[in-house]
Amino acid sequence: MASLARRPPLLFPAVARHTATVIFIHGLGDTGHGWASAVEQWRRRQRLDEVKFILPHAPSIPITANMGMKMPGWYDIVAIDGSAESLRRNEDEAGILTSQAYFHDLIQKEIDSGIPADRIVIGGFSQGGAMGLFSGLTAKSKLAGIVALSTYLLLSLKFAELVPKPEFNKETPIFMAHGTADPVVNYKLGTMSRDLLKEMGYNVKFETYPGMGHSACLEELDAVEDFLTERLPKVADKSEKSEL
Repeated sequence: MASLARRPPLLFPAVARHTATVIFIHGLGDTGHGWASAVEQWRRRQRLDEVKFILPHAPSIPITANMGMKMPGWYDIVAIDGSAESLRRNEDEAGILTSQAYFHDLIQKEIDSGIPADRIVIGGFSQGGAMGLFSGLTAKSKLAGIVALSTYLLLSLKFAELVPKPEFNKETPIFMAHGTADPVVNYKLGTMSRDLLKEMGYNVKFETYPGMGHSACLEELDAVEDFLTERLPKVADKSEKSEL
């Protein structure tokens, strides 16, 4: 998996001076283009003009749940039936760690370009949300926040062994959200992941959307926008306040 062919991510440059970056990761079978409309939604109020959005594209890999046929994915999964057992059974640790290295590299490239780690948010939806959560919490620099939509904690049975020491993101705010009618990633798996993270001392906020399936809704997208605006305030706003 180390030699995977990767397309460069879809980029939305900052409208104003670039002071912050959001890396948002799509789910199984999708591409970065699938979340382009969400980025436009988040930017429409002009509260995130200083933010560059990076929407990576997953490589095409064989997916066991898809009869072994190739499709865009960040790691292999055995079944898509929503249950904790199937999602946690035979987890593709090698694939997960390969994708983790890719996302850590994206974070490092932003830091190298002059964006402080505490002005970077990583997150995603479904399989992408799982990678955003896992990659964010195991990052070796303190990030501004993590967004995890309709997803779960990867490698949960050995997660504590995989985080760096010291933990840079123990207190990093995590925004999780899940629909109660999700047939792909069961709502209970989302709440189990939330509870496990809280038991380990992580800073998790969890929003429930009654009746929502494995998708996103406008109310949820607005909540994500509020979280991003809170975690990545405009630098101009902060400097103006300091002068008062």
